[in-house]
Amino acid sequence: MRLAFISDIHGNIHALTAVKRFLTENIVNQVIVVGDLVGYGASPGPVIDFVRREGWSTGLGSSDMRVAIDLGDREGRRGVADQVLTWTKKMLTPEQTDFLRRLPPGGRIVTPVGRVRYFHGSPHDPEQRLDLMSSERELEDLADTLGARVIVVGGSHVPFSRVIGETTFVDPGSVGLSLNHEPGADVVIVDCVGRKPKVSLHKVTYDYASSAFDIMAWNLPQVIADVIKTGRMG
Repeated sequence: MRLAFISDIHGNIHALTAVKRFLTENIVNQVIVVGDLVGYGASPGPVIDFVRREGWSTGLGSSDMRVAIDLGDREGRRGVADQVLTWTKKMLTPEQTDFLRRLPPGGRIVTPVGRVRYFHGSPHDPEQRLDLMSSERELEDLADTLGARVIVVGGSHVPFSRVIGETTFVDPGSVGLSLNHEPGADVVIVDCVGRKPKVSLHKVTYDYASSAFDIMAWNLPQVIADVIKTGRMG
């Protein structure tokens, strides 16, 4: 069984289209989206429609939740993300918003190497970031609680893999707004064969200049375009 995990698409349809081409060439049994279809990027509606059309298993991300569910003023947040999320709400159709609202917080998959669990932040809260650099004891306790051999989380925008005991922890990075100092879309493939899962991290090139142009065309914050083009914040 071969699984592809992607996360943090953030409304970047150019990056998502390139990922689809990559996965056509690198065949997998299942594609799982670990949340955040929207936020930052200029094409939130087309990204939602794309994922729905492909039928990929998808979990709820923190940006998805903040767009689809009224969480109040959030203590007066006025950062770049909040500006774009406010804009995103206006751009989505009721059907697209409802799709986000119905996303589960995560999921599980039974594989030949054991159970795989995935969620955006923590098992029950997309906004509660799980730090994969936490102590081994803390992560071991989580793995025992979840009964999982592979745990996949999103939100950091930096691809990462770490093995602790019998459990492999993975962050797929970001399709639409990667922050590992290299422009492109991040994809993780997990081969669930043999005695241990095998994780491979991939950087997919795409037309990030067009993604950055779309940001500016919609008068969204320029800093987002800069991050798309450089793969780094600031």
